[in-house]
Amino acid sequence: MRFAVVGHVEWVTFAVVDAVPRAGEIVAATATFEDAAGGGAVAAVQLRKLTPDCALYTSTGDERTANRLRGAHDLTVHAALAPTAQRRAFTHLDAHGERTITVTGERHVPRGADDLPWDVLEHADAVYVVGADPTALRKARAARLLVASPRACDLGAAAVPVDVLVRSAADDAEAVPPTLDVRCVVATDGERGGTWTAGAASGTWDATALPGPAVDAYGCGDSFAAALTYALGRGDRLPAALDLAARAGAACLTGRGPYAAQLTA
Repeated sequence: MRFAVVGHVEWVTFAVVDAVPRAGEIVAATATFEDAAGGGAVAAVQLRKLTPDCALYTSTGDERTANRLRGAHDLTVHAALAPTAQRRAFTHLDAHGERTITVTGERHVPRGADDLPWDVLEHADAVYVVGADPTALRKARAARLLVASPRACDLGAAAVPVDVLVRSAADDAEAVPPTLDVRCVVATDGERGGTWTAGAASGTWDATALPGPAVDAYGCGDSFAAALTYALGRGDRLPAALDLAARAGAACLTGRGPYAAQLTA
């Protein structure tokens, strides 16, 4: 089987704190670390842990970011070099397991005009798109199954049919575009599980019990979407695919940073 993620990458500094500082307050971090992360990176690394044939299509502002994913996470990365500086993020990880993120710089997404091996996607079993321009989204549509985030681009204007849209029920910015041609909408709702709709059919799923103490939530949603893409791409029916995706999201929550506890094959 062949899988791919099309999306953005950020260079992220993580700071572990007891609580996010209030206005004017100074707090001391108990630990700090850095990594290449962001929606595209996290989803691609999760997919790579489930199947060896996975690639990330992205755009970066420097070579370090892509090389970090290649070297530290054994990921195949096809990256166009953006003309502006690498987007960065600063993330507080608090004692309640929540992540609070500040991003700086332009969001780099792969574009269909970038010199990347887009033709390979014609042979992909499933592609997850979390960031792209409309032309790149159309190239991703060549895959047998297209899973997308509402944040990928203006999906309605791109006029590309989407097999599965994965959104957060709590995020108004991830509402379903009214003009989108979508077969199934999956709405995650944290510890309450989530809901799905596919035409006249609908259903729910329950959250999976955590395999350990909650540590931080960074990357849980992207890990969920990646595992859902993998399960549907290999032919699982939706209930089984949602079960695997929920396990991936729960596993990610028990590790420090996005990669420490992701689900593996």
